[in-house]
Amino acid sequence: MSIADHALHDLMQIAGRSTPDWALVQPGPTALKTRFYAEEAAAAVLAAIGVAAADIWSLRTGASQRVEVGVREAAAALVSFAHQTFADPSQAPPMRPDDAGGGRGTPAMGFFQAKDGRWIFLHPSFPDSAARLHALVGAPADREAVVAEVARWTAQDLEDAIAAAGVCGAVARTPEEWDASEQGRILAATPVIEIVRFADSPPEPFSGDSTAPLSGLRVLDLTRVLAGPTCARTLAQHGAETLYVSSPNLPTTEWFVSDTNPGKRAAFLDLRAPADAERLRALVRDCDVFSQGYRGGALERLGFGPLDLAELRPGVICTAINAYGHEGPWARRPGWEQLAQTVTGMAVQHGQDMGGAGPQLQPAAVADYTTGYLAALGSMIALRRRALYGGSYLVRVSLSRTAMWVRGLGRADAARLDAVQQLGQDELAGWMIDVPDSGFGPMRRLRPAVRLSATPAGWALPVSRLGAHPPAWSDAQAASPS
Repeated sequence: MSIADHALHDLMQIAGRSTPDWALVQPGPTALKTRFYAEEAAAAVLAAIGVAAADIWSLRTGASQRVEVGVREAAAALVSFAHQTFADPSQAPPMRPDDAGGGRGTPAMGFFQAKDGRWIFLHPSFPDSAARLHALVGAPADREAVVAEVARWTAQDLEDAIAAAGVCGAVARTPEEWDASEQGRILAATPVIEIVRFADSPPEPFSGDSTAPLSGLRVLDLTRVLAGPTCARTLAQHGAETLYVSSPNLPTTEWFVSDTNPGKRAAFLDLRAPADAERLRALVRDCDVFSQGYRGGALERLGFGPLDLAELRPGVICTAINAYGHEGPWARRPGWEQLAQTVTGMAVQHGQDMGGAGPQLQPAAVADYTTGYLAALGSMIALRRRALYGGSYLVRVSLSRTAMWVRGLGRADAARLDAVQQLGQDELAGWMIDVPDSGFGPMRRLRPAVRLSATPAGWALPVSRLGAHPPAWSDAQAASPS
């Protein structure tokens, strides 16, 4: 059994079904320069999503279909933000500075060595968080100042101070250190996708009148930056009506919005305003999936916790995505892709594999995109269970648990690094689609990487800018006077 097939088998067990012989993960030469099986893991999750879509389609119509995912196309999907081009540079979104450890975007970004010789990754995040992190490490004007300030701390003391300040940073641990920690032990006892029925409601069978597996289903997307938006983007590609709800008062990274917003309408709501909170409650009453990526407790304080949602909409699927897991001492810490790789031991091992002097990040958003796909898979499994058995479901995933799962697939020998065949422009061109009328002007982007024989994945709507639409479902918009 190949690594990808083994990973697919793991996911099929979570889904409660055997691995079908009509779901194919197509092998290919290694594309990513890492000894971790990152692209195989992504391909397995994408294939599992295809199986979930095919199972729902079979429930709706009785028809079957085949599913295929290429490992190399899955590798491209792990850096899909890098594979988008815009016809009019004046309309293109600003590109986020390269923050993959190089520190070019801001002084306090990347790996720094503390006075005890240990490494810590600092992540300024958005402007408010960056200001607080910069204040903690001496409000530096340049990277050299950060290097000097971090060298005054022990790594653990600085991590503790960062956590107390509510900003982003973490010590680079070995896999053994993370697995022995309390948070690591809690995550190790947790499935890579948690799917829990938490409230009762009648079954909601799928209608047979449909053009795609998720036709007629509605998704509210309250997430930011890669993992969360990728979940809803994936549900949209299988036919779900998806409304991206963000705050006009929160910063964003538009380069990632253009990557993750195809197939969605996008509206602004400020949930601190009573009228906007009530507008969201009205949307919840008609939704099927409520996907959110805010820090633990944030939406509960505003009246949008899982129990609140199930009271508003019995049978709702509540999908939650965070950095370090939803239980344990790290559950409410903010974090990002880079930090998930850092704490779980991936960065230490990858740095060793690459012959570097310290930890390094892999050349892809391994945790972010894979976690988004896992969240979509869990949501689809929960929707199928609701159709058959009823109930409201809680689906939970985290970047760190995903990193542990990928890490748990093992590492190839060093020869894998020498055998890498990077993705070529001709190869990528075969996976690109044109989006003539996006909110950022005409653009090209990657197609969905999973291929289904009867219901091809694709987006019915182009990429939208944030706040481009009213906070309403499509039928309400159609009924409104122009």
